[in-house]
This record gives sequence, structure tokens and C-alpha cells, in this order.
Amino acid sequence: MSEPMHFPLAAVVGADELKLALCLTAIDPKIGGVLIEGPRGMAKSTLARGLADLLGEGPFVTLPLGASEERLVGTLDLDVALGQGRAQFSPGVLAKADGGVLYVDEVNLLPDHLVDLLLDVAASGTNRVERDGISHRHNARFVLIGTMNPEEGELRPQLLDRFGLNVALHGQPLPQARGQIIRRRLDFDADPESFCAQWAPAQAALRSQCQAARNRLAQIPLDDAALAQITERCFAAGVDGLRADLVWLRAARAHAAWRGAAQIEGEDIEAVAEFALRHRRQAPAQGPSSQQPPSGQAGQPAQAPGDAAGQWGEMAAQAVAVGARREVPSWPKKP
Repeated sequence: MSEPMHFPLAAVVGADELKLALCLTAIDPKIGGVLIEGPRGMAKSTLARGLADLLGEGPFVTLPLGASEERLVGTLDLDVALGQGRAQFSPGVLAKADGGVLYVDEVNLLPDHLVDLLLDVAASGTNRVERDGISHRHNARFVLIGTMNPEEGELRPQLLDRFGLNVALHGQPLPQARGQIIRRRLDFDADPESFCAQWAPAQAALRSQCQAARNRLAQIPLDDAALAQITERCFAAGVDGLRADLVWLRAARAHAAWRGAAQIEGEDIEAVAEFALRHRRQAPAQGPSSQQPPSGQAGQPAQAPGDAAGQWGEMAAQAVAVGARREVPSWPKKP
């Protein structure tokens, strides 16, 4: 049975920033993957699936939302190990994704320990399974793509930081673009083979550009001049740790390779700045509180007991009934 055909990335209307971020992480998987934020119906999964074709023949593997740790990392058959003296490994999702794309829909709804484990393997490229003193390791090199709808819950900041790039899909397409999106989707659903054949030249050109960029990536230096600009801007953005600096530098080099340039230029640094900083930038510190200190403190004159104006600001807010209580609607969960 043949694999189902996927909507070509080259045929996606708009979403240019996300398409660029996906291509960059395909050029250099060490960037650390892409976290896509946006509401439902924004073609997040379509774009992620389209990336698999840019990596050649690599698999596209989806991590189910309710997956267990064993389903993710794989298992060791202890009985075979003890009885026959060899480790028999049953591969999990990480092994199946080696050389391709691992897609995690609604990553913010996964248990934190699974997300942490997933990001560790994505960064190291190796999965190690241990059970009762017996261990097995295998390559797990893949491009990690996570999606999330912030309205359904946030990722902890420590886990957000572990994703290399972050792109937000927001805003509604204009009517003309909406019409293009619907028409292409209808054409694909009606005849996927014919639609993919129509877009094959554009998809092949995109794939060739990614492959050429991967081939020249190692020749582009991670130079000190580019690093100096990036570290200054990371410091100004108040990011925690040094991961932003490293990811930004790698992404800028991948962008230079994407352009066919021989070195990192200012335009490469600027093109990927928001991808690297969006989920790491710290909110500005709040200024001094505008509340006045209690009466008789910090040099303020004490209020007389009968001074109502002085007492009013010290009174706790009182609940006031304004009508019948409104019941919170029960929205259906996402299937």
C-alpha cells in the first residue's frame, strides 16, 4: 500500500516566515527545531508535513498526544536479555523518526517530562534506553516540529527555550488569499496526484535550494563579527542563558547558505532575529509601584482617625452583587 500524498510546501499560500523557518531548520537540524504557535485551522500540520519532502526520503512521524514514555523512547525485552544474553530492542517513535521529521501536535498538552526527554534527544541526536542495568542506544537525528495553540495552555519557559526557533501564525488572510487557499485545497482533495504533479517543478526547486544550502553550510564561518552583533542584541533583549546566542548564530549561517552567500551578513542576522528571540525575550521590568505607602510610613503624615479620605484607600475591596450569576459555557474539546 503506497504512502498517502501530502500537500506540497511550495503550494502553500502565504506563511512565508514559517516556510523560511522550516527550511532553515532543514538546512541545519542543529538549530533545534521549530515551535509553531497559532489557533486551529492555520495549516500548521500541512506546513510541517511539507517539510519532510525537503529532507529527501526521510520519514514523517507523528507523536500521538497520549503516548507513553515507552512509546516514545522504545523498550528493551528483559526476558530475551536475561535468557539469551542479548539486548532485543523494540523501537519507539524516536527511532522511527531518525533521518526525517518528528511532528508533535499540541506539544503544550504533553506531560512536561516527555517534552523534556524529547528535546534532550533532539539536541543530542542519540536516544539511550536503560532497564535494570541493560542499555541500548541508537541514532535519533530528526527535525523537531512542535505546534501549540496558546489558548489551550502554555509551555513552561524552560521547555520553550529548548526549541530553536519560534514562529507565530496570527491574523486572518485577506479575501483574495483565502480564495486561493480554498481553491488549492479543493484541487488537491479532488486529485492529489495531478495536483502534486502540477507543483512538482516548484517543489523540486525548493528541495534543490535546501540541498545546495546544506552542502555549502560547513564552508560558511561562524565568525566573531556576526557573533558580536548577536551577543549584544541578546544581552539587550534580556534573554536567560546562552542558547539564544547559539541558535541565532546557527540560523543566521543557515540563512546565508540559503541565499548562496559565502559569509554571514547583517541581513541574515536580521532575517532570523525574531525567530530566535520571540519565545526568549524577557518582559521589561515594572517600574516603582504607584501605590502610596501606608499612613505614617516613609515620611508620609499620619491621617487623623476621623479622616475618611485617608482611610478610604486602606479599605479592602468589597464584593457587590450586580445580578444573577452567569454560568460559564462548556466548550467542546478539540477532537
